[in-house]
Amino acid sequence: MALASNFPCPIAAFKDPQQPVEFSHWIEVFRKSLPTFKSHAQRDESIPASEREAKAEQFAADFAAALDALLANPRQELQGFRAQPVSCASLCHVREQCLHNAGFVDIFKAVKQTEDEAALQLLPQVLQMLDQQPNATAALNAALRGVFAGNIFDLGAAASAHRYESGQGAGFHCALEQLLPRPWVVDDLDAVLDRFRAQPYRKALLFVDNAGADVLLGMLPFARELTKLGTQVILAANNGATINDITAAELAPLVAAAAAQDALLGQAWGSGQLRVMNSGNDLPVIDLREVSAELAAEAADADLLVLEGMGRAIETNLRAKFTVDSLKLGMVKHPEVAACLGGRLYDVVCKFDAAGTVKSLQQNAALN
Repeated sequence: MALASNFPCPIAAFKDPQQPVEFSHWIEVFRKSLPTFKSHAQRDESIPASEREAKAEQFAADFAAALDALLANPRQELQGFRAQPVSCASLCHVREQCLHNAGFVDIFKAVKQTEDEAALQLLPQVLQMLDQQPNATAALNAALRGVFAGNIFDLGAAASAHRYESGQGAGFHCALEQLLPRPWVVDDLDAVLDRFRAQPYRKALLFVDNAGADVLLGMLPFARELTKLGTQVILAANNGATINDITAAELAPLVAAAAAQDALLGQAWGSGQLRVMNSGNDLPVIDLREVSAELAAEAADADLLVLEGMGRAIETNLRAKFTVDSLKLGMVKHPEVAACLGGRLYDVVCKFDAAGTVKSLQQNAALN
């Protein structure tokens, strides 16, 4: 199931030592998402129609049983699963294994394709809006807000999945208009814009999240703004399918299609200034101690890391430290996480951490 590359990213000083939510709350977060996953499994056309219902029931029953077992005894090992210690990441592993055991590989494939096509149609309007900004800082500000708005397309969270399925404000422009007012729950936007004004970055690694509006109307326009400043940009996407996250194999042709419509993207894509790379990951969260060999090599001379999305930026790396400047960007779509952070549902996280040395970061961690 997993691509166990086990190559440490050279810019990761140490992993986030804390989880923002207790294990029992995590179990309920994942339990709430079960109906969405079962529903998409029942519609997965890669499975023969006569078998879908039974396989979807098998997945739902197996995952519910695993959650019940861990709630009763959070320290027990579950045979055939990587469940310990119980965390957001380990529960992602358990859910994916239950899906795979039932014969499912990519239950959100159809909705990803639909949303990708719709987002490509809207992309020229979004790029035009950015190009009409009065200066680079205003354009970056608008692009970052687009990242937050795009991140609403997340079918792994019960609240945003219901919003999407019901059609209630899940569109990109609607989400952009409805961004919660500042200050956000973690709001370093001014510091981010000040840092970009001071000096452009040489090379940025952008770990992207969901398909559709998230990557194509949020992260890709942000990447384009970075290329305007002369920055080399790597869009790092998953190796394997999980929820509605984009994979590297899916993203590369989408960027190529976008580049065919836009001169700036076309120049960056054609010259190699903008590239797509396999992260080596197949979960909606990430541990940068385990990435693909090619990405680990590319990270050696990067000076900016961007982690985007609730899973990668907030739930597993919010307090992680790095030897380069880092941005953690995302929208909070789990009420349990919002409460733990002291924020609101659909609040925004825009966290900027300046680079530190491995020694200083480890010393600071020991003191805390």
